[in-house]
Amino acid sequence: MKFRRSDVVRGGYGVPEIRCEDEDSSSLTSFAGLVIFQKLFSRLALKRRLAACFAHLRTRATYRGHEIVFCLIVHLLLGFRRLRDRDYYHDDPMPKRVVGLTRLPDVATISRSLKEMDQQAVDRYRQMSRDLVLDRIEQERLTRVTLDFDGSVLSTSRHAEGTAIGFNKKKKGARSYYPLFCTVAQTGQILDLHHRPGNVHDSNGAKPFIASCVERVTDRVPHAALEARVDSAFFDEGQLVAMDGSRVAFTASVPFARFPKLKQIIEGRKRWHRIDDTWSYFECDWKPECWARGFRLIVVRQKKAVPIKGPLQLHLFEPRSHEYDYQVIVTNKRCSAKAVMEFHHGRGSQEGVFAEVKQFCQLEYVPVRTLHGNQVYCLSAVMAHNLTRELQIETYECQHKTTAKRRNLWGFETLGTLRNRLIRRAGRLIRPQGRLTLVVHANAKLREELELYTAG
Repeated sequence: MKFRRSDVVRGGYGVPEIRCEDEDSSSLTSFAGLVIFQKLFSRLALKRRLAACFAHLRTRATYRGHEIVFCLIVHLLLGFRRLRDRDYYHDDPMPKRVVGLTRLPDVATISRSLKEMDQQAVDRYRQMSRDLVLDRIEQERLTRVTLDFDGSVLSTSRHAEGTAIGFNKKKKGARSYYPLFCTVAQTGQILDLHHRPGNVHDSNGAKPFIASCVERVTDRVPHAALEARVDSAFFDEGQLVAMDGSRVAFTASVPFARFPKLKQIIEGRKRWHRIDDTWSYFECDWKPECWARGFRLIVVRQKKAVPIKGPLQLHLFEPRSHEYDYQVIVTNKRCSAKAVMEFHHGRGSQEGVFAEVKQFCQLEYVPVRTLHGNQVYCLSAVMAHNLTRELQIETYECQHKTTAKRRNLWGFETLGTLRNRLIRRAGRLIRPQGRLTLVVHANAKLREELELYTAG
């Protein structure tokens, strides 16, 4: 549709005067789109589940433990980081309505409640978070479940309980936590996490943690094919034998730089089988001398062009030299080498999950000095991410088929995108004829998407 220029250009550019009023502010909201989560919370009985996790902390205080944690989840969904950011929306009716309170707790109350958390509360909350993901896997009747295991550094500048100075390439010398995560490739959700200080090796506590995750998924979906992907930190005979004994199809990176004999085999190899123009491979039956059992070993190399230095004579033919990057993969899968390589490379999607949870759910923030309080906050960030994925899985049909890299089966949007498009929308709560109604701007695209998320 074409418009005349006179219909488009405004004559004046005056800056309006700003005036803040309290009149009828109880019905105005800056987060009208939060309503898309309200129905999800109701279906999942989230408040009741949280109450069961923190029931043993019940005191004479005005706010119970589960109400504080519920406020934290909503706080993170809205995109706020520090606990003190609560002051910017404490009088907004939508957050209060979603958590079922007429008054939100102040910063001191939230901080004090986090400091009163104990190990039992953390264990129950962790189990609840895990059960929500397992429920979704079971409901979708997935025939294949792919678990990725890796750790991620959560840095802090404060001396919080349980933190330690460890390897931290971004903030050297900073104290940190180093939790080990298990993510589900098909749904992009975090199944579980094992909280650790920042000075431990990546494999610390990994064996029982991996066994626990495998057992729980097997109990829920016993007929599904189970797969796992790990990096070189988990290259251990006991770990690989345990996964193979649990009928888990796995791939793991081999730290071949630690094994001179394996390096010699790779360096002396002359014949490589072609995968494509970039990748080639060969297989060998090597295993560490201390191992009693070996697995299939695939050595792959990537062809990379070496940058040409110096001036170019464009009128002459310039020969291109190449170099190779090598990678060794150990696996019990029996498919082609190309399929094994692509499957293993698909574990890079887990880094995208970590980046998203840190950027949009504030996973890396350490709010208090107590260990259990920080663990509850960390689990709340995981919950905010998982609930965002749960909302989209519930709303949309499965959009992708299983690929070699095991990409997500749904075309997920980040929580940041949902905030900008839906959640941070102005609205007004009114009661025409006694019926509670949320009024938002009559934008056709906005109305269409809100109706899609709230239908049914």
